[in-house]
Order: sequence, then structure tokens, then C-alpha cells
Amino acid sequence: MRKPSNWRASLATCAVVSLQGSYLKKAFSVSALASAVMLSGLGALGSAAVQANDTVGEAVKPAIQSPLASHTLLIDAAVVGDRLVAVGSRGHIVYSDDQGKSWSQAEVPVRQLLTAVYFVDDKRGWAVGHDSLILNTTDGGATWAMQYRDPELDQPVDPDGPSLLERPLMDVWFRDANTGFAIGAYGTFLRTDDGGETWEDRTYDIDNPDGFHYNAMAEVKGAGLFIAGEMGTLYRSADFGDTWETLTDLPYDGSWFGVSGTAQNNVVLVWGLRGNMFRSTDFGDSWQQVELNTPNNGPLEATLLGGGVSAGGAVAVVGAGGVVVTSDNGGRSFDVMTRPDRVALASARVLTNGELLLVGQHGVVTMPADALHAH
Repeated sequence: MRKPSNWRASLATCAVVSLQGSYLKKAFSVSALASAVMLSGLGALGSAAVQANDTVGEAVKPAIQSPLASHTLLIDAAVVGDRLVAVGSRGHIVYSDDQGKSWSQAEVPVRQLLTAVYFVDDKRGWAVGHDSLILNTTDGGATWAMQYRDPELDQPVDPDGPSLLERPLMDVWFRDANTGFAIGAYGTFLRTDDGGETWEDRTYDIDNPDGFHYNAMAEVKGAGLFIAGEMGTLYRSADFGDTWETLTDLPYDGSWFGVSGTAQNNVVLVWGLRGNMFRSTDFGDSWQQVELNTPNNGPLEATLLGGGVSAGGAVAVVGAGGVVVTSDNGGRSFDVMTRPDRVALASARVLTNGELLLVGQHGVVTMPADALHAH
């Protein structure tokens, strides 16, 4: 992978995380790569490697099958009918047909870090990740094919040219089986209208002259789409992706790492650094801060990363230090706990049986719904 030639974001704090048995000290970046940086120690994104074929990118290699795939770094998860699917480091994609009791590893053609996964039905889904990769499945996540990767990776190397930017994709969303969008670093915005057979760079559809990173995208019920990014930037689309508005009345200037709708029309939640979470009931016209207090009534200061709303309307969000927050009232208030293992968590999903599926630094784990109320 390629090393960025410039980072727009500052460094907020530092953490020590474990990766393959060694301990690496890395910075908590407030860029679009924050979740990957915090959880895997990939702040430098590896060194730039030039292959023997004299092109920029490494040759595409399939993910290695491993019995420990479900216990390695995983970044995102999806509930796909009765199946659970999670994606993460080294191209690992795992799936479970028994509500997380056991996991199988999917066949994946790449080894890059995968950052997000989305399914439009119980068979068709997409995953995105580093090198602007987009993968597709038509069998519920058991096997995957590569649809797209950064075209610059296949260009000849110019030894005297400028450094090339790593442009990881950070999220993906489809409004139907044909039309979908993928977003990521440096304002990257891709669109397909043929189910991913072709992807078009539509970066300039969004007014983002500074190229701020996009971290997360979500549907807001009855209203449209929302994108949350670095430096407090927010963007919305009332026509579900065709046109975009950059919000100027922002509730917070720190970076956002997650966004979600709720079961209520026009309600959107955004969250990010130092436990900051805000809620809007009018699709982003106005905002109210959501108070998040730990069990001893102190304000939550851990960075919140990923999460979302379930089909039944429950909201779950997780973050650094094993923080888990859930709401059963559309995000008006949350129960807050910190897991005893303090392991960094990247995302969460509420399962049909009421349990929570958590993914993060140590892979996947399920947690009883009543565990929050016991702390």
C-alpha cells in the first residue's frame, strides 16, 4: 500500500495496541482512517511497495484461510437475514449462521484491510477497504469477487513523481440492487448504477474543496442520506444520493466517526471524538447534544467509533476502551458501560434475539442485552 504524502488531520492522542503479538505505539488520528489506526496500529498504512512489474500497487492476492479469522481485527458487521457477516484485517470476512456461536471464513480475493460492509438483501452485498477496494457477494457473504480498486495502482511508476495518496474507502451504502455509493479518504465519492459492474468517480458531486475525509454514511428514515467526516463536517442528500448539501451550521468541530438514522422520521445521530454525540430531529437543521454518562455519573470521554440502528429501532454504538452505549428510545438517552476487558471496539449490531454483536480489536463477540443494565 502507499504512504500518504500529506495528512490534513492533526493527531489527538496516543494508544498502544497489540498486533500479531508485538506492541506498536501509534497515534489516534482524527482522519478518515481513525478507526483503523486506533484498532490495528496501521497509522502509517505500511510502506509503499513497488513490485517487479513496475506498477504502483501490490499484486492482488487472496486472503489466507485461518481458523483464527474471527478473532483478528474486525471493523464492521452486518445482519443478513439469519446470517451475520463481519469484515476486517488481511481481507478477512467471516460469517455465522447460528447468531455468532460459530464462524466460517469466506473466500476473499484480497488481503487488504476491509472497513465496511453493506447488504441490500439476504444475498447481495458489498464490502470496501484500503486501495479503494470494492468487493461484491451474491451468495450472502460466503464468496466474494473484486469489482473495483484504485485505478492509479495499475499505472506505471514514475520514480521522480510525487508521492501517491492512499485512498481507502470507509463506508458503502446501496439504495437498491443497482444504485450504490462508496465514500472515503480525501473526499472520495464513487457511484454505481449497475450493481457495481462499473463505478464512476463522482467526488466533485459534493462541495468539499478541502478534500476532508468521509468516515461514515447512513440512511435517515423518511429524509435521505447523511455523511459524517473529519473536522466536524456533515453532508446530506434529500434524494438519497443524487445531489448533496454541505451543512454550514455545525454542532461540533471535532471529527465524526459514525452516523445513524433511527426508527423515527428525520432523526439522525452523529458521534465521534471524546464521547461527543449529537442528535437532530429535523434532518440536520438543528442539533442537541446527547449526554453520555458513565455508571459513576462522570461524562463519557472515550472516542465513539461505529454502530447503528436495528430493524426494531434499538441503537448501539461502541468505541475505544471497550465502551458500549445503547438506546431504546431513538437516541434521546443511552445506557453506558465499559467492558471489563477494555478491548477497543469498532462497530456493533443488535441481533434479532436482543443480543449485541460487537466487532473490534479481538474479532467478534456477542453480549447479552441485559449486560448494560447490570453495570
